[in-house]
Amino acid sequence: DSMYNTPACFTMYVMAEYLKYTKKVGGIAHWTEQSDKKSGMLYDVINGSDGFYQCPVAKNCRSRMNVPFTIMGGNEAIEKKFLEEAKKEKLYTLAGHRSVGGCRASLYNGMPVEGVDKLTSFMKSFMDENRK
Repeated sequence: DSMYNTPACFTMYVMAEYLKYTKKVGGIAHWTEQSDKKSGMLYDVINGSDGFYQCPVAKNCRSRMNVPFTIMGGNEAIEKKFLEEAKKEKLYTLAGHRSVGGCRASLYNGMPVEGVDKLTSFMKSFMDENRK
């Protein structure tokens, strides 16, 4: 009469703590507001870059969680330089999916607004230094 598998107790505990925190900060509305703010900050830089950065996704289909972008029309050398310099600024995991290339910023709930601010500041300075 015992269970076939041990329930994932720690996972359940962590999920309960996360849900308590979510309720405390305002529920799903809080995460919606944060997602809109973070993705808006990033898309504003991309859209305002006069083509230096481009998003290959139509505006009405864009994600608030994963923001793909290319640099200078998909210039692999400049994208490689971007990723290398980003690491020096402690901005990691910005490489795009291996089947698509380019870059991708993931803005899940664990990414604070301050992290997106740091990324957008870096993107602006990188653009200023590398625009032809």
